[in-house]
Amino acid sequence: MLHLAQFNIGRMRGATIEDPVMRGFVARLDGINALADGAPGFVWRLQTDAGNATYLRPYDDDRILVNMSVWKSVEALREFVYGGRHADVLRRRLEWFEKLSSPIVVLWWVPAGHIPSIDEAKKRLAHLEEHGPSPFAFTFRALFPPDEEFARATDWSAFEPCPAS
Repeated sequence: MLHLAQFNIGRMRGATIEDPVMRGFVARLDGINALADGAPGFVWRLQTDAGNATYLRPYDDDRILVNMSVWKSVEALREFVYGGRHADVLRRRLEWFEKLSSPIVVLWWVPAGHIPSIDEAKKRLAHLEEHGPSPFAFTFRALFPPDEEFARATDWSAFEPCPAS
């Protein structure tokens, strides 16, 4: 069985998450995360001890925030993203985040029980930007169906960060 992983990024308009321009986003964050946690089809989301991922900085640009989650199906993720209160926040995203010219969302299939790493997600997003949608990395607009054989053939260890030398 395969689940759907999603990773998205945003470049904050503020210099830090504490910047006044980010207040509206920060004020909604706990509620939106609680909605995700209770949504039908939700499996997992990236978070620190603070309960969200806003303090993780996996890119050289400290203004880039990341979000990652795993869902049981495209339909479950789509309903969460575009339905209800999350859709309201999504419509207002340009208040808090800059419009980027590169892809900001990537989707891919993972074996049930697999928790994607940030390194894996970054590689998927970079692949999408470089090669366009494929079974390896795709979008809501260019979906690829779950493919058990493709997932079995994937070397998941290739996504783990290299040990420090």
